[in-house]
Amino acid sequence: MRDTGYIVVLITASSPQEAQTIAEALLERREAACVNTTAVQSLFTWQGKCENAQEILLIVKTRAALFSQVQTTVKSLHSYTVPEIIALPIIAGHQPYLDWVDENTGESSA
Repeated sequence: MRDTGYIVVLITASSPQEAQTIAEALLERREAACVNTTAVQSLFTWQGKCENAQEILLIVKTRAALFSQVQTTVKSLHSYTVPEIIALPIIAGHQPYLDWVDENTGESSA
């Protein structure tokens, strides 16, 4: 497998409305080609306490070259002091889908 230059970014949001706002901004700015959302129960440690929260997980498909822009957009719209914004490499993918990601994010990397 190889680094394809594409990533999946995982972001958790506090509410469906916040997730919608973030997703729409990423799409409008062409920083993402697709954003899936789903409700999740998150268990985590925050300020020394074990927390349990209902959150919305955003699954963002984009290019690695756009991660910095994605991060800036999310931070500007997010209600959390320390939002989850993590990128995972796409090591392989259906080439027509990856081409579609190119076509729908910023300038084409091809």
